[in-house]
Amino acid sequence: MRREIYEQPQAIAKTIDKHLENDMIFPGELHALESALLTFEKLIIAASGSSRHAGLAGEIMIEDLSGVAVDVEYASEYCYRSTHAAIEPIVMVITQSGETADTIAAQREALTRGVKTIAISNVDKTTIVREAGAALISGAGPELSIPATKSFTTQLTILYLMALFLARKRGRMTSEVTRSYLQRLSRLPEAIEHNLGKWDELARKFGDKHFKAEKFLYLGRGVHYAIAREGALKLKEISYAHAEGYPAGELKHGPNALVDKKLPVVVLATFDRTDPDSMLRYRRTLEVMKEVKSRRGPLVAVATEGDADVAAIADSVFYVPSAPELLLPILEVIPLQLFAYYVAVNKGYDVDHPRNLVKAVVTE
Repeated sequence: MRREIYEQPQAIAKTIDKHLENDMIFPGELHALESALLTFEKLIIAASGSSRHAGLAGEIMIEDLSGVAVDVEYASEYCYRSTHAAIEPIVMVITQSGETADTIAAQREALTRGVKTIAISNVDKTTIVREAGAALISGAGPELSIPATKSFTTQLTILYLMALFLARKRGRMTSEVTRSYLQRLSRLPEAIEHNLGKWDELARKFGDKHFKAEKFLYLGRGVHYAIAREGALKLKEISYAHAEGYPAGELKHGPNALVDKKLPVVVLATFDRTDPDSMLRYRRTLEVMKEVKSRRGPLVAVATEGDADVAAIADSVFYVPSAPELLLPILEVIPLQLFAYYVAVNKGYDVDHPRNLVKAVVTE
């Protein structure tokens, strides 16, 4: 697992190279859906586990940049939805293995309804890829550890590219603006490479501090809520501690009852200084952190480099480089992967083969 966490800069770079040619996103890869991409009214994402969390982040990326309406479904629930609210949807399925049973079932249900499908998979030549109208394969390569790490960040990369593709396709973004977004994306692998050692050292330290805790709460706003969910799942999968990911604004609507000195609260508190909405979310997140602090809850935060305000409140802080709001999730999740890793290792568990879990869920 740790090796695959460290492979993420290369996996993300390979994913970008795979789907970008002379500033053209997905050159030829979505040609089979050309007409549908111009007319569809809604994108429905069906996925499970970490792939669904990628879809939750992708929902905000796509809606914010392209204006396309997106719904995210659990793949296991999609088949029980009797109708589509939109007349002309496209269904996108996301899977690490390409053989996930409930995700295959969701795609087959979409096809029986006459709906075009796009598959995002980390493995080529699989059932879901063969049956999809079009397929987008990540550059993650084989992922041997059961917890999703590089498969997750490469899925986020493809979803960000999809947001830019649809924005350009629908006239919401000029080629010059698209190019500037792509340049920021292309700088992420180097930024991650530069910070991995630092995050690893801090994760070991914070893991030593919190590995005896039996429950954790993860909080995030907007696109960062998806990363709170993923961070909690990663910890739950490999350390067997109970962990929940919640929208930060929901703390007072129930979860606050759990907060005490025995409950570490992990907060996504990054910001994009050029984005007023991001800054508003950040300021409100600081208030939530103060609330946790007043209840003596131990705070672990992920913050933007140079942020002294978070450091004044939180007990432990991971710093990530400055990035656009919708690219921050790719950076934020990596310290949380490492944190989960060290909590589990301190407990003496096999992080690569957690109990009761398999890499590909091939039965419903």
